[in-house]
Amino acid sequence: MEELLDRVYYHNTVRDYIIVVSAILIGILLVKFLKRSILLRLVKWTENTETRLDNYVIESFSRFGIPVLYFLIVYFALNYLTLSAKASNILEIAITVAVTIMVIRFLISVILLIIRSYLNKRHPNRDTVNELGAISLIVNFVIWFIGLGFLLDNMGYDLTAVIAGLGVGGIAVALAAQNILGDLFNYFVIFLDKPFEVGDFLVVDDKNGVVEHIGVKTTRIKTLSGEQLVFANSDLTSSRIHNFKRMQRRRIVFTIGVTYQTSYEHLEKIPSVLRAIVQHQKDVEFDRAHFKTYNDSSLDFEVVYYVLNPDYTFYMDTQQAINLAIYREFDSMGVEIAYPTRTLFVVNPQIEQNKALEK
Repeated sequence: MEELLDRVYYHNTVRDYIIVVSAILIGILLVKFLKRSILLRLVKWTENTETRLDNYVIESFSRFGIPVLYFLIVYFALNYLTLSAKASNILEIAITVAVTIMVIRFLISVILLIIRSYLNKRHPNRDTVNELGAISLIVNFVIWFIGLGFLLDNMGYDLTAVIAGLGVGGIAVALAAQNILGDLFNYFVIFLDKPFEVGDFLVVDDKNGVVEHIGVKTTRIKTLSGEQLVFANSDLTSSRIHNFKRMQRRRIVFTIGVTYQTSYEHLEKIPSVLRAIVQHQKDVEFDRAHFKTYNDSSLDFEVVYYVLNPDYTFYMDTQQAINLAIYREFDSMGVEIAYPTRTLFVVNPQIEQNKALEK
């Protein structure tokens, strides 16, 4: 048995290989025990805490920390062996590549975690996972590009000429794609500042509709008539946008006129009638009702109230109910609603002359 253990293969005895394999197996079993016992308890503990940060930390360690531990176990165990220069080089390269990939994935996860935490803090009731699509793609591209550059540099490749070429090419691309890059930067403005979100009803100049999609370059809005409008992100950020979904209440001002034949008693009573009609409506806050002005063919009353529901259909239903109630009350009072009229007085000169002679 001793003779078998002392046999040498590739500069190492059988005993050395057994020790290395045993160390790897014991290390893997210890990591699995750590994952199943301690890590699972930590996961259950974080589910009962108020903050989400500890959940993200445990999740990140489970996704990236555990594989790194496996790589380190294999690396340190193989270092026990006497390896040739070529085998040592291969081992170093393999470990470097593996660790670099894990570090890149870890950095991407941390950056997206920070962005997600920022969005959850600003919008605690929204699911922000679906909003990270384009941001996640950009973060992945940048981190992988930088990480692979460091990896190739550490492996001995000269990247100076490549980086210089990319710099010159980047300037040319930036000049050729100014509009695209402008829309990209404005996408970040929309993403972080949140002037509007998917589902918001917007009015941009003479266009209006509901936001369907916010992309890296364009934002798509579905109009009330059914067609889709496509806006460049830079156009939206440079425009004055009316976001009606953010409106908590709607201020309504309307005028109604009655004829000049209306009696003084009715004119005095009309403001209180209008007040009662508005206050009778649901989710409405009355402001004022006044006899405003003498118009050409009407005596005008101005009514102001607030609709406490931002939905436009609800506002129109409320205004319709108010209009019908006003018509009914005025009809029962015998008050006529004015419309543009002119009274023409015709004078007969002969009749006026006779009246003068009689006097």
